[in-house]
Amino acid sequence: MYMKQFVTSAALLAGLISGLLAQTDKQKFMTPNQKSPPMQTSVTINGKEIWISYHAPSVRGRKIFGGADALQPDDSIWRAGADQATFLHTDVDLDINGLTVPAGEYTLFVALDKGKWDLIVNKQTGQWGIKRGGSANLDESKNVGKTAMTMSKPSAPVEQLKIMLASTGGNKGKLQIEWENVAASVPFTAK
Repeated sequence: MYMKQFVTSAALLAGLISGLLAQTDKQKFMTPNQKSPPMQTSVTINGKEIWISYHAPSVRGRKIFGGADALQPDDSIWRAGADQATFLHTDVDLDINGLTVPAGEYTLFVALDKGKWDLIVNKQTGQWGIKRGGSANLDESKNVGKTAMTMSKPSAPVEQLKIMLASTGGNKGKLQIEWENVAASVPFTAK
């Protein structure tokens, strides 16, 4: 009798410890950078946490989007921040504007197409955001997929990149990216 209780207790404790160890430490993404400080955004929907870690560069007088002379030219893939690739953690399966994203960890990129953006969700994590040549460090074979974002303009220019997660009621939420003179958002549903 005691042996059965001991084995059951040990199994429960092992499961609890492995669950705690499986959670990614948000602080590992908070590498210091004065010009592009680490930032996080999170939302809890139906008791499940969704969070994003990214580095937030500033405009600093540069042209960021829109044209061949921009920091992020049209028809390019952007790492959605600076330094490390932007990291998404979700404790719940998501439907991001029709794209099914199972609970887990991902990197986020944005395909910039002359004012029309697509959010790219990729299974590879932990990589630096760009390669030595300046292109996005994206292994397309590991893409979960991409989905269209709704484009708009912020009410005033946004000096420092902002990525925001917000609940919109019930099991629904919104991911929004704002920088320079551009805002892009995409709805999601926690399943």
